[in-house]
Amino acid sequence: MSDRSAPPRATPGPDGYAQVTDRLAAEVAAVPPGAPIRLAKRTSNLFRDRRTAPRHRLDVGGLDRVFGVDPEARTAEVGGMTTYEHLVDATLPHGLSPLVVPQLRTITLGGAVSGLGIESAAFRNGMPHESVLAADVLTGDGRIVTATPDGEHSALYRGLPNSYGTLGYALKLTIELEPVRPYVHLRHRRFRDAESYAAALADVCASRRHEGEPVDFVDGTVFGPDELVLTLGTYADAAPYVSDYTGPQIYYRSLLGRAEDHLTVHDYLWRWDTDWFWCSRAFGVQDPRVRRFVPRHLLRSETYWKIAAFERRYGLYGRLQRLRGAPAKEEVVQDVDVPVDRLPEFLAFFHRELAISPLWICPVRQRDPAAEWSLYSLDPDRLYVNLGFWSTVDLEPGEEPSTHNRRVEAEVSRLGGFKSLYSTAFYSPAEFDRLYNGAAFAALKKRYDPHGRFPDLYAKCVQRV
Repeated sequence: MSDRSAPPRATPGPDGYAQVTDRLAAEVAAVPPGAPIRLAKRTSNLFRDRRTAPRHRLDVGGLDRVFGVDPEARTAEVGGMTTYEHLVDATLPHGLSPLVVPQLRTITLGGAVSGLGIESAAFRNGMPHESVLAADVLTGDGRIVTATPDGEHSALYRGLPNSYGTLGYALKLTIELEPVRPYVHLRHRRFRDAESYAAALADVCASRRHEGEPVDFVDGTVFGPDELVLTLGTYADAAPYVSDYTGPQIYYRSLLGRAEDHLTVHDYLWRWDTDWFWCSRAFGVQDPRVRRFVPRHLLRSETYWKIAAFERRYGLYGRLQRLRGAPAKEEVVQDVDVPVDRLPEFLAFFHRELAISPLWICPVRQRDPAAEWSLYSLDPDRLYVNLGFWSTVDLEPGEEPSTHNRRVEAEVSRLGGFKSLYSTAFYSPAEFDRLYNGAAFAALKKRYDPHGRFPDLYAKCVQRV
């Protein structure tokens, strides 16, 4: 274990890592108690507007890099601000990949670990934090500690997932990798009702096989109550053809038009990024008359996120719509996890109350049933289904702008599920503490950020400070 109080003793590190981390630790230690701190990041995938502006921004330049890949040990040392796009570019030449690669290119490794991440390998590999072997964490009291599953800082290791930077920032992580093959063979299976869909999903995730073939990836897309697609991916050494969804062709539209497909492993990992799943349609770029003039390098989630962030900040389009007499709308951008046996109930609620289409389905199971994760505790004996839905819903006259989001929260809790906190949340303090283990968080906060330089988890995720 390492535990370096600020200013920490300089030690050798690859590419100036020690110099960067020593500077950051000294900066944090110099911040007055209670003064808010924020990372100065180029990109973000959060959908929570902050109501206060932090006075202190930490420059994390130099931490978006892969320090090394060990093909023999199947591990990588990675800066916490490294995007998965850069991480995959470093590992794929070795025939290796992170165990779970979140579906958007600019999600950072540190962000996925402290804010949770998910993708179609999650039914067998869990979430990104479960493949972390060690993490150098910059804590609120100006220390850099190495958190591992065992040892002095094991409690921080177990509490880092779902902490969203309220306990500390992951500066460098050592992660496991797994072998990959050059191609992924996709099979799209269509269902007409949620009950048979949920049963097939549970069966495939339990057996990891379908129609005699192994299954390496599972996700799905729900287009309506009677139009559900389950997509099964299998690694392959060769492919009769490969599709390209980085230009005119749109991936999610292919799901209803073909029973199988083939992608390179690289293009499979980023199949959702080109159109931000399907959310690019809000910007008009799914119209062929527009799309032909958009350079491919701009067809990516980062572009759309910046446009959406600009609109949330200035509200120009929203004001124009109000001038046109359009109904008031509520932004419903959420990812929730419910047990697979409660999936039909949630979908019935969803189609009745929200009627957003499509929505994304991704099964997830805790990789190690014996592991304990303090702030996001899924039942290790159950398969959960993550549902992602990202759109707006019309408000009836007199309805509060949080009406539909609150209904989602209540239904997810009723079904024994959980909600990711990257977007807006409206829980009461008591309900939040019950769901996200407030007692464990308070103990970690006292140990690693006693002066409150980082915000409280409830304050950050619900009150948006």
